[in-house]
Amino acid sequence: MPRMEWKDSYSVGVPAVDHEHKELIDLVNRLGDALIGDGDAVAAFGDLFRGISAHFALEEKFMRENDYDQIAQHKADHERLLDELRDIMADYESGTGPQADRLVAALDPWFTEHFKTHDARLHSRLGQHPH
Repeated sequence: MPRMEWKDSYSVGVPAVDHEHKELIDLVNRLGDALIGDGDAVAAFGDLFRGISAHFALEEKFMRENDYDQIAQHKADHERLLDELRDIMADYESGTGPQADRLVAALDPWFTEHFKTHDARLHSRLGQHPH
C-alpha cells in the first residue's frame, strides 16, 4: 500500500497545527499497515477515528469561540471525512473491498484540499487553536 507522506502543500504555516496534521498522517499510515496484515486494524481504525475526531473538535470549538465566518463549511468538510472513514470501517468489518488502497485514495486528496483551503484560511485569520 502506498503510504501518505507529508507534503509542503499540506502546511498551514502554523508549526503546532502542522505537527498535529503530521500526527494524523502517521495514524493513517499505521492503519494502512494494519489493513495489509501488520497489526490490529480494528484498533488502528479506532485510533485514527479518535485522533481525527479530537482534532476536529478542537478546531470547531476554536471556530465557535471566535465567531469564525466559515464554520458551517469547515465543519461540513470535517463531517464528509468522518463519513468516509465510517464507510471504510464498515466495509472492512463486512469483508468487502480493498480498504488499504481506498484509505489512501480517499484521505490523500481530502487532506491536500482541506489543509490548503479550509485550514489555511482558518489559521491565517485566527492564528493557532489551543491544544
